Amino acid sequence: MILKDNGIILAREVKYANNIFSRAIGLMFHKTISKDFAMVFKLRKPMTVGVHMLFVVFAIDVIFLDEGKKVIGTATLKPWMDHKQMKGVKYLIEMHQGTIEAHDISIGDILEFDE
Repeated sequence: MILKDNGIILAREVKYANNIFSRAIGLMFHKTISKDFAMVFKLRKPMTVGVHMLFVVFAIDVIFLDEGKKVIGTATLKPWMDHKQMKGVKYLIEMHQGTIEAHDISIGDILEFDE
């Protein structure tokens, strides 16, 4: 599995949070993630989602996508206390902090990944 933005590889190690348990846990209790890692959350339909950092001990980048896998929002969240909410989200991607800036990911970009 590979995650791409405009043909540029963002992550080669992609994990899917595809059930209620994996979506609820997300990256909680992980000690770290590699720069090549992405966790993709696929929701049943576009909705308002909130990402919390409870029990996440490192900062992460979060990318919010619509049904067409177009970026509709981004955030860098700090460990433990940070939170971000966004409307109209079909996919949510959690990645290593610095990924958004390093790859210049911005609103309107289309990401590519298998489902």
